[in-house]
Order: sequence, then C-alpha cells, then structure tokens
Amino acid sequence: MPTVSVGRDRLFAALGRTYTQEEFEDLCFSFGIELDDVTTEKAIVRKEKHLDEEEVDEDEEIIYKIEVPANRYDLLCLEGLAQALRVFCEIQEIPSYRLSDISKNAMLKMHVKPETSVIRPFVVCAVLRDVTFDKARYNSFIDLQDKLHQNICRRRTLVAIGTHDLDKLEGPFTYEALPPSSITFTPLKQERNFRADELMEFYKSDLKLKKFLHIIEDSPVFPVLYDSKRTVLSLPPIINGAHSAITLETKNVFIECTATDLTKAKIVLNTMVTAFSEYCAHKFIIEPVEVISYDGKSNIYPDLSVYNMEVSLSYITGLIGVSLEAEEVTKFLNRMQLHAKQSTSNKKQCNFVVYVPPTRSDVLHPCDVMEDVAIAYGFNAIKDKAVVDNKGSKRLAASLTLLPLNEISDLIRKEVALIGFTEVLTFILCSKKENFAMLNRKDDKSKAVIIGNPRSSDFEAVRTSLMPGILKTVAHNKDHPKPIKIFEVGDIALLDDNRDVGAKNLRQLAALYCGANAGFEIIHGLVDRVMEKNGVPFVSPGDKSGYYIERSDEPEFLAGRQARIIYKGNHAGTFGIVHPEILNNFDIPDPCSFVELNIESFL
Repeated sequence: MPTVSVGRDRLFAALGRTYTQEEFEDLCFSFGIELDDVTTEKAIVRKEKHLDEEEVDEDEEIIYKIEVPANRYDLLCLEGLAQALRVFCEIQEIPSYRLSDISKNAMLKMHVKPETSVIRPFVVCAVLRDVTFDKARYNSFIDLQDKLHQNICRRRTLVAIGTHDLDKLEGPFTYEALPPSSITFTPLKQERNFRADELMEFYKSDLKLKKFLHIIEDSPVFPVLYDSKRTVLSLPPIINGAHSAITLETKNVFIECTATDLTKAKIVLNTMVTAFSEYCAHKFIIEPVEVISYDGKSNIYPDLSVYNMEVSLSYITGLIGVSLEAEEVTKFLNRMQLHAKQSTSNKKQCNFVVYVPPTRSDVLHPCDVMEDVAIAYGFNAIKDKAVVDNKGSKRLAASLTLLPLNEISDLIRKEVALIGFTEVLTFILCSKKENFAMLNRKDDKSKAVIIGNPRSSDFEAVRTSLMPGILKTVAHNKDHPKPIKIFEVGDIALLDDNRDVGAKNLRQLAALYCGANAGFEIIHGLVDRVMEKNGVPFVSPGDKSGYYIERSDEPEFLAGRQARIIYKGNHAGTFGIVHPEILNNFDIPDPCSFVELNIESFL
C-alpha cells in the first residue's frame, strides 16, 4: 500500500479545522485509510543525511505518513487527500471538472509521428492555466509525479510524465522517435548539451535515473518531444529538458504523458490535472490539447467525461448486510465523491444511476459502489440483524459461513493442538535445494512452481511439501527442550496443466515429533486420531469405505519405517521416521518422525 507524507498543519488548514491525533486516526479509519506514522521534518532529514539532531537547521514540522489504497491514485498527494476528506466530512460539494471553453482551432496541437509506434506509441496532454505555486504546492506537484511513476506507471515502463513551463515553449508540438545520435539537448539540472546516446552513458552513474535507462537504451530510436522551434521538451521516460523546467514563478503548465498503455496514460493525466486545477485562477477548469495521430485521427485530452453505472439497491444492501433507504445510499455515495440518483428505468426495483468522476478510476464494477457505501456507512456499524434479500426472504445479515475447506482446517488445527502439538507457520516459498535435493527427491520439472527472477536463492520455488519448513523450524530450535511436537496446516502448490493458471493449491496437514527416540508410534497415533475425528474408519486393504496403511518407499523416510495412507482407494498421505541423511542435511541431531496428509481428501 502506498504511503503519502503530508505536513500535519498544512493538511489541517486544508481541512478547515485541527484534530487531535486520536481524532484524525478515527477519521482515517472511517474513510478507509490509515495514519501509519507520525514523524518530523528533522527526523526525516536526520535519517536521510545521517546527521545528529543539533546539526539540523530545518524548521520543526510534524509529518503524517498516511497509508492509502493502491488503486486510489487521487489520494497520492495532499490536494487529493484533503479534498476527498472534505467531501467525506460534508464540508465541500463534489467538484465538477470541465474543459475550458476554447475552440478546436485555438487549442494547442501535439502531432504524433509514425516512428513512435515501435517504442512508446501514445501521448496525452493538457494545460493548467494561471496556476499559483508556492514552495509547498510545488513540492507536492513534483512528489505526485514520483508517486504515480512508482505506482500505476510501473516505474515509467507504462507511462512517463513530463511537466513544462508553457511560457518558455511555442506550439504546435511534435512527438517523434529518432536515432539517439540525432537528438541533442540540455537535460534538467545540467548546463551543457548532450547527445541522447551520450546521456545514456552519463546517467549510468546516476542513482535515481539509471534504473530507467533499460526501458529505451537498446532501441534503435528514442522517443522525444519538440516544440515548433525544435526545442526538446523531454526524452521520455528518462529526463525533461532544462529549457522548459517549471519553477515557483511558472504560471502555465504543459503536461504530457507518453505511454505504452493509453488507458493508464489517461488516468495519470486526469490525476495530475484534477489534483492541481484547484490552484488555477479558474478552479477545476483544464485547458485541452488536441493530439493528432500520424494516420490523421484526432483526440482531445484530457478526457474528463463522467461515466454512468446502474446499481440496484438490493445488490448494495444484500452484500453489505444492512437495510438502507434509497436516500441514505445516495447520501453515502455523495460522501465518497460519487453522484447518485434514483433510476426510473426499472419500476419493479429500486436502482441508482451512479456518476463516476474522472478522479475515481478505481470504480469499475457495482461491487466498487457497494464498497464505498459500506465505507461511508461504517464497517463497525454493520451488525448481525435480519434483512430482506432480493428474493424477498429474510436472512441473518453479516453472518458469513466458512468455506468447507477452511472449516475442516480449523477443526483439524484444534484437534491436533489438543493432542499436545504446537502450531507453526512457515514460508510458502523455499529454495529448490530445500524442496528437492535436501529431501533426497529428484526434480523432474513436473511438480514445482518456479519463481521467475527471484530476489533470493531462499525463495526460488513454491513448496510442494510442508516438510522443508517444518524441518527448518526444528533446525532453528534444536536447543529447545525435547520432545519437540509441532504441526502446520497450510497450502502447497503443484503444476497442473488442466488449471487455467497452470497450477493448483492443496491444503495439507503436517506434523513432526522430535525427541530422544523417533516417536513413530506417536505420529501413527496422530494419524489415527485425525481419521477418527473425521469419522473415517480403519478398514482392510482394498476396502474403499475408510482408510488403511500400506508399505511405502519414499526417499525422505527410513526404509521399512514408513507407510502410505490410503483413503477411499486414493493416496492421501505418508508418515514415517525421517531418514538420517535428511536430518543431517537440515543439521538436526535428534531422530524425528513426520506425517503429511492431504486435508482436501476429506471433503
């Protein structure tokens, strides 16, 4: 979840009142966000620059670090956050964003060349006229770009944002893709001209920009934006030109977003202009730009259109589990920045037409509308009570039942714990060595789900057994008084070509006994107890009405001291004394017995 750092005093000024920390935490919780940390400007500077407190001269400022949902891009800056909270607290009406009244002939033009289709094919643009910046607003403007680049822009691979002082440029503009040797300009914060290929080498030592070079450096052409005088605006997604850099004195801001994903580019542009259009002389009015493609097609950006969604009252109340009147739902949606009114299209049931503004790109489905109603209503206010569902029958609201698999998992956990075993929780990911070689198993490439480009050799594959995690737990606690009796109920993953994702999860029970002796009889007794509590009788071999055990030959267990569990004719699990070689691989000095059983076989 993204974290937004905002000055407390500036935030409270934007909200029109002050709050105690407890009051603000309650407000955040009510709105579905969280006050993650409270720090100071001095503490942040001290941490970043490794300075002692007496060496820091910055004014003391309380900083709130607020955690927001990953899909709420409108909350990634103070402006959007404060506005959403003002609307939520009914201090402000929902803003209405619109394009300035300007003829198509008078609009700025962006001409797209065909060569861009091989590198970054899309560009969208907008202008903020008569903006008033101060230091705090300017910093927030830059910080929002960084937040968007890290979030929806996927580190500039999908979208790159460029912001420019329009008064230093002259339209119309062109978006081109040229060989790097033919692009020359002075980049931001530099004082001399660079060719684009020289710039790639120059920024390989730049800690911030070198991580973006791979996006275009191997391409035969680089994307570049020019004005009518062939002044370079930017070399996306790397750097802007120094000529059009914005300052505190900038009054007219030209925003361009180049992209490989047009939908995300439009969301990013809308987020930028809606958040900062409140600082324009004419609030919430944005000047459009015409983007003319190489095939002659013309589009006007930004797209601030409001789209409609029809949602039924029964759908909302049925999923939340509360009885609400139509007027209440309308009020709750208004508090979440969604205009709503009752629909007249269906007289048999109460429907709402919900108007989704350009700031709410996260609203894609009626369930998103239902979620906003639940947030505004208050999750803590949802109580167990009878409501009438859409079929006209009464049911107990907010009383959800467990899935059968989770229910039986909890029952087995409780039963094994009552026997005297302690539950552990281990990592789902492990190394390929732990998953195979250290268990004397061969990797035939047909079972394990392998992680692409793993960060660490410790997390290369999804476990195909609970055994590695259980043995590692014992290895890290080998000095613990004996016996050690632990268990885990968790998922493993196996490759499966019949599944749409190519793999399947299986819920397993694993238990281990470690002591002065192997405790094979204790693990055997655990198996019998679990079967008995599940109502499964012990039967003769070949009888499919219950379970029986038969000899097995698994490499992780001692030969002749292991057995397979057969339930209704199918292999459900294995138990036995762990092979001394396996114990040595995990550096465990004491003998152990282990069982692993598939819980889903009981369903």
